[in-house]
Amino acid sequence: MIVVGGEMLVDLVPVPGAPDAQDVQEAPGPDLRPHLGGGPFNVAIAAGRQGAEVAFLSRLSTDAYGLAGLARLAEAGVDASLVQLGEEPTTLAVTQLAPDGSAAYDFHWAGAADRLVADPGPLEADVVCLGTCSLVFEPGATVYETVLFREADRGRVVALDPNIRPAIIADPGLYRERFRSWLPHVTVLKLSDADLAWLYDDPRADVRRICADIAAEFRGAVILTEGAGGATAFTARGEVSAAAPAVEVADTIGAGDTVMGTIVAEIDARLRDASHVVPGGTAPADVVRAWGPEQWGPILERAVRAAAITVSRPGANPPSAAELG
Repeated sequence: MIVVGGEMLVDLVPVPGAPDAQDVQEAPGPDLRPHLGGGPFNVAIAAGRQGAEVAFLSRLSTDAYGLAGLARLAEAGVDASLVQLGEEPTTLAVTQLAPDGSAAYDFHWAGAADRLVADPGPLEADVVCLGTCSLVFEPGATVYETVLFREADRGRVVALDPNIRPAIIADPGLYRERFRSWLPHVTVLKLSDADLAWLYDDPRADVRRICADIAAEFRGAVILTEGAGGATAFTARGEVSAAAPAVEVADTIGAGDTVMGTIVAEIDARLRDASHVVPGGTAPADVVRAWGPEQWGPILERAVRAAAITVSRPGANPPSAAELG
């Protein structure tokens, strides 16, 4: 069982082919279309569509977007029993797309529902996945941090994707310090090369060396995503890479989330298979920490194939198990 904790929000994405602002005097910018999103929400959807047993932990608004989010979770087979509801609005993320399809975001989150999540107590899950804005916006960030430490202490696999959004981090030094405090408790850390450069405050950082050092020090897996360059898993037993398939990119929204959703789905499936051969009482985190390139290679290959499908269509729209084959 997987529990994914964090925000659901609405990405307001430019409509392909819509006139630019200079072509339409009455419009202050491009036409925008709402897409349900948020890193953790996308991860849960990606894992659910691949047939994983997954639950979503968050607080959603009872507005139209929040109700649409609940419906999307149900369509993907995601358990919503841990979802809390409130009358506060849904967070909005105004998206700007570069010519290569990469996305930047301007968040409108003041007083939003997802910030007010309550601690659900110990979770019935082998894998707990956290990340993105929910680890920044208080008071919810402290709640999710509590979940991270508690579930790690209980031997659960903790998967973390910080998915850095610099514009929303008011105190970079404090966030970097907090990030370092999480590392000893994280079993699987997924980052992009841009995330690492920001976290280490060095645009010229040797990101591959940093990933290898983190994996060696904390005995977990570090997954580095590099867009069209594919992904690499660094472990204490070595590293392995998977090339990204060549596709025509609509946009990159949800690509990293699809990678993470696929990874946690594959981890959970392998843990269930391993229950037949792993000695009783072995913690799920210890099982995964022992994996090396031979285990991570097939997982990465599936993850980058899934992400390639996502980037080939607008918005965060992860593939189903049938589409992946």
